[in-house]
Amino acid sequence: MSTNTELTKRTEDMVEKRPDLLTVAPAVDIFENDHEILLKADMPGVLKEKIYVNIDNGKLEVSGARHLETKGARNWQEFDDVEYRRVFSVPQTIDVEKVHAELKDGTLELHLPKAESAKPRTIQIS
Repeated sequence: MSTNTELTKRTEDMVEKRPDLLTVAPAVDIFENDHEILLKADMPGVLKEKIYVNIDNGKLEVSGARHLETKGARNWQEFDDVEYRRVFSVPQTIDVEKVHAELKDGTLELHLPKAESAKPRTIQIS
């Protein structure tokens, strides 16, 4: 019997979980059309290498860590290191193989295309 108590193995693309890091939910806009669900998450200051997106069993997890470099003596501080984290339920009709993400100006855009079977279609009557 194994003595390993680790339930989930870390991978290189996962965001490091630190107990001293403030965790906040990013502001999110979600749009839907006939072809996809578009999710926009505001994650200012987060580098794309520090963002983790996972879709598994109807759950979408988005997280990312912002680490600020400080130089000199601190006179006033309102910004700090932070972890953005949010979890959503997503329909099983998402085509997971075609999901893609973009990061631009601190906004993460997730394109979640719908599977062909989930798209509306017009039935021709013969």
